[in-house]
Amino acid sequence: MSLKLAVPSKGRLMADTFDWFAARGVVLQRTGSDREYAASVSGVDGVELILMSAGEIPRELSAGRVHLGVTGIDVIREKLPLWQDEVVELAALGFGHADLILAVPKFWVDVESLDDLDAVAAGFRETHGFRLRIATKYHRLVREHLRAHGVADYQIVDSQGATEGTVKNLTAEMIADITSTGATLEANHLKVLKGAPILCSQATLLAARGADWSGVNDTFRALSAKLDLPDADLG
Repeated sequence: MSLKLAVPSKGRLMADTFDWFAARGVVLQRTGSDREYAASVSGVDGVELILMSAGEIPRELSAGRVHLGVTGIDVIREKLPLWQDEVVELAALGFGHADLILAVPKFWVDVESLDDLDAVAAGFRETHGFRLRIATKYHRLVREHLRAHGVADYQIVDSQGATEGTVKNLTAEMIADITSTGATLEANHLKVLKGAPILCSQATLLAARGADWSGVNDTFRALSAKLDLPDADLG
């Protein structure tokens, strides 16, 4: 039985993940073309590398079909409501940094904070006949954050891409999205609400509590020693 390690299949996140492991003596390698998903691991015996979309990795960890996975912690906390019961954070990898923020049009000069937003949201429905719309793909995290800050009069508009453009296109009044530099927000004349972000995210190595660890304990110990991972309770 092999220990199954799932990592992102393309882009900067895959490259940085490969570099992080290689720096610790574990070489992850794509063995096929860019259209293939064949891969290999050297440096530790008994590890099977699985390449897949970063957004699919939380599902595979939750189902126990992979033992370990690398993805953004934002995706984990959005897609797994009981994430602490399903996965264990083994290591923050130090790349893929991004903040989940709320942003409004710059011309909303009276809206700088969540308190301001609560007041505007209440009046918006009376004026326009519908709730203020927030475009995002992070439905759960946004709702939890706004509930914690007493903001209630809004609606979520699903956006799986080009979220910053929804305000210009008049399909939403504001957005909640991941940002690393803020350049796209600036280009679309949006400003971030003051205060702490909804979530500070980065790429993270996680273990699945529900996976079958009975045949891979020795492999996991060997890999943990290579990667200098902390002891983890996976029961």
